[in-house]
Amino acid sequence: MATDPAIEAAALARTLFDHEPADPTLFVAALTHGSHTSTHRGSASYERLEFLGDRVLGLVVADWLYSRFPNEEEGKIARRYNALVARETCAEVGRSLGLPDHIRLGRQARDDKAQQSDNVIGDVVEALMGALYLEAGMKKCERFVHTHWAPWLDGQRKAPVHPKSALQELAAAKKLGAPTYEKTGIKGPPHNPIFTVRVTLRHYTAEAEGSSKQEAETEAAKALLKELKAS
Repeated sequence: MATDPAIEAAALARTLFDHEPADPTLFVAALTHGSHTSTHRGSASYERLEFLGDRVLGLVVADWLYSRFPNEEEGKIARRYNALVARETCAEVGRSLGLPDHIRLGRQARDDKAQQSDNVIGDVVEALMGALYLEAGMKKCERFVHTHWAPWLDGQRKAPVHPKSALQELAAAKKLGAPTYEKTGIKGPPHNPIFTVRVTLRHYTAEAEGSSKQEAETEAAKALLKELKAS
């Protein structure tokens, strides 16, 4: 017999957050992809909660970095921040917590393995934070983030430079002008798209794929950086 979604979501909230949900349906929604709601009438998806949780995560991380690095300039803190709240980081946190097994998907999305998509897992992580914030407030959100994002922050010996920024800096140093990015393709289903982006710098070009336009741009910048450093 199938497990009651509310019972499963409440158990997950207790495990992840040490929190007993007053309204388990809030956590059910945080685990529910839009493809599931299209085939299950009356079911709510995670979109609104993800919107809220994204802002909660951003504030917690910004406050954490501000306190952790009191003498660091804004630019370096911003680079640390961008790495910690990136969709890829959220997805890795979600995988480490076993969240893909709990995501509620429509049949087609499940067949397409959307539960392994960085976009979907990252959205669910943020949606769960939105649900936790509504029920338990900021302190429990802080505790959750400080626990599960610590390995990423502790691994930053220095503020990371985003590949697009690094490419721009190298281009300026070599007097090559500014890189330009062009979306050259998109494939896959709407819930799990793959974008292709080409970056051009003078006569140098590189192309890469990603689960979002931003991710594809980042991967293209990495590829072109590697080429430029080797030339």
